[in-house]
Amino acid sequence: MLLSFSSSATSVTANGNSAASLQRFPSSSSSSSSSSSRYLQNHLLGCGAAVVDFLAAVAAFPNPDDKIRTTSLKVQGGGNAGNALTCAARLGLNPRLISKVADDSQGRGVLTELQADGVDTSFFVVAKEGNSPFTYVIVDEQMKTRTCIHTPGYPPMIPDDLSQSSISSALNGATLVYFDGRLHETALVIAQEATRKNIPILIDAEKKREGLDDLVNLATYVVCSAKFPQAWTEAATIPSALVAMLLRLPKLKFVIVTLGEDGCIMLERWSDEVSLSEEIDVDRLLQSLEHRKNVGTVIPTCISSPLTRIRAKGIGTISGRLFVGTAEKIPPAELLDTTGAGDAFIGSVLYAICANMPPERMLPFAAQVAGAGCRGLGARTALPRRTDPRLVPFLL
Repeated sequence: MLLSFSSSATSVTANGNSAASLQRFPSSSSSSSSSSSRYLQNHLLGCGAAVVDFLAAVAAFPNPDDKIRTTSLKVQGGGNAGNALTCAARLGLNPRLISKVADDSQGRGVLTELQADGVDTSFFVVAKEGNSPFTYVIVDEQMKTRTCIHTPGYPPMIPDDLSQSSISSALNGATLVYFDGRLHETALVIAQEATRKNIPILIDAEKKREGLDDLVNLATYVVCSAKFPQAWTEAATIPSALVAMLLRLPKLKFVIVTLGEDGCIMLERWSDEVSLSEEIDVDRLLQSLEHRKNVGTVIPTCISSPLTRIRAKGIGTISGRLFVGTAEKIPPAELLDTTGAGDAFIGSVLYAICANMPPERMLPFAAQVAGAGCRGLGARTALPRRTDPRLVPFLL
């Protein structure tokens, strides 16, 4: 694989407005997954990472200086935003993605694969020179873990890569906008315009990143990794950190923290004026919900609290509901790779918001989709489509 790292590069968008000559890449409307076959006509706009993943499965993670062989190898598209929008497209949404690749074989592969799944790539920026982003992923079959080694694309995306008219066109008709926290300068410009147009925003808060605070301040919904809430708020526990996030972010309707095989926790703000006399500590409330889990259930479930005033010691109180979602219990023989499981979860949440699913159905649905994706090598191999029998109970 030969990569060119040139310091002089011209960037163009697929829908124009650049001083350089333009390239137009076919959008998903010309692919086999055309918008006419979409289940929901909601337009979803995403901005973030779209990369190539080189996935190497190994019997066990190597020690320093080891030489080992792969048990299998796969090259496919990756990146948080690319994976999440692929998931949303397979479930029936009409997603558009803003990202940047180079005019190399990897970049062309990224575009082709997204288009084949029904993701509109016409707002991608394509650098004439440089390299597309890529990630080496080592999948440890013994420990059921994956290790990612990422090489960013060059030149990086900047706000000037997109004209104001391109941003307006990308947002036209969008009912929801999603950011994975990458490309933060460009993402902020898009998020500010989405806010001006009153379009809801979902943020993937995987970890603390440069520029993420500015994005989170505009968020309507946040889905975060297990470590993020406490790292961001410095709260003593995850539940109290979720309360802190809702208090700090007045626009936020809900926050979800994903916990891998332990499922997820969601805190939803109740904005309607209602008289609530009862107040309960958030950590005690979580414990009471955890005790209601049916440990013998294999399929994902959701346990919810009643609407109440929820208090975090030393932080404050909100009115809302707390939810505990369980993960699918996947037989060890079927669990192949957890790469992209969080992206699949988010893609499902994006779909659920557009479909107006209640949390009691959204959380098990997202867990079911994420679990299905763990049954193949790579983030997209086993991502289900909406016709998958495992999803039928959630989509009736």
